[in-house]
Amino acid sequence: MADGWNIMRFHVLTLFPEAFKGPLDHSMVARASVRQLVDIQLVDIRAYTHDPHGTADDYQFGGGAGMVLKPEPIFEAVEAVLAPYSATERAAIPIILLSPQGVVLDQGGVEELARCPALVLICGHYAGVDERVRQHLATRELSIGDYVLTGGELAAMVLIDAVARLVPGVVGSPENVQEDSITSGLLQHPLYTRPAEYRGRSVPEVLLSGNHAQIARWRRHESLRRTLEMRPDLLESAPLTAEDLAYLRSLGHHRGSE
Repeated sequence: MADGWNIMRFHVLTLFPEAFKGPLDHSMVARASVRQLVDIQLVDIRAYTHDPHGTADDYQFGGGAGMVLKPEPIFEAVEAVLAPYSATERAAIPIILLSPQGVVLDQGGVEELARCPALVLICGHYAGVDERVRQHLATRELSIGDYVLTGGELAAMVLIDAVARLVPGVVGSPENVQEDSITSGLLQHPLYTRPAEYRGRSVPEVLLSGNHAQIARWRRHESLRRTLEMRPDLLESAPLTAEDLAYLRSLGHHRGSE
C-alpha cells in the first residue's frame, strides 16, 4: 500500500461503528476525507467473531463484575486491516489500545502520531479488554484524560480530530496550527473580531493601530500572561526568550532554572 502513504489512514476497531457517523461526517475531518487527505475505515469487531450471535465479550476468569472483550476478534480484525500493508509498512503503524490506563495523550504525542502513515485504534468497552490484547497486540496504550468513558469511541474521535488537523492541507493555514494553544508551548493570546465595540466593551487599541511590531509584542505578552494564570506548568518547558523571562519576572514569576 506504499502508493497510498500520502493519505493519513485511520483503522478504527469498534463494537459501535454507527457512533462515528455524526462527528466524522461534518466539519474539517469530513472535508479532509472528501479531499482524500485522510481515510477513516470503521471496522466492526463483531464481524470477526465465530458464533451466530456475534459474541465479542465474555465473563471474567476468576469472577468479577463486568464483561471483557474477547481477544480472538480483536486480533483477527487487526490482522485483516494490516494485511494489505507490507511488513515494512506494518512495522511503522502503531496499534493503539484506547484505555484509561494508558499514557495520557498530549500535543507532542499527537504530532508524533501525525507522522505515521496509518493508525490502528482499538476501542475498549465494558469492564475492559482481554490482557493478551494489551500485552501481545497493541504497541501503545493511550488515554485522553484521567477519567473513565463508557467506551473508547469518543477517545478515538478525539485522537482522529487532533491528528487529522496536523495532516498537511487539512487546515487552510499552517500558521493557524503553529499558533494554537499548547502547540506553540504556550496558551494562545486573546482573539477579537468585528465589531470593534460591543455592549460597551472595546477591542484593545493596539490591535487597531496597524503597528505590526506592537501587535506581535502585545500578543506575546498576553500569551505569557494567560499561560501564567491558567497553565503555569507549561512555562517550565516552553521555549522562552530573554524578553519573555523579563516580562514574566515583571508579573512575579521566576522559572525554576533561573
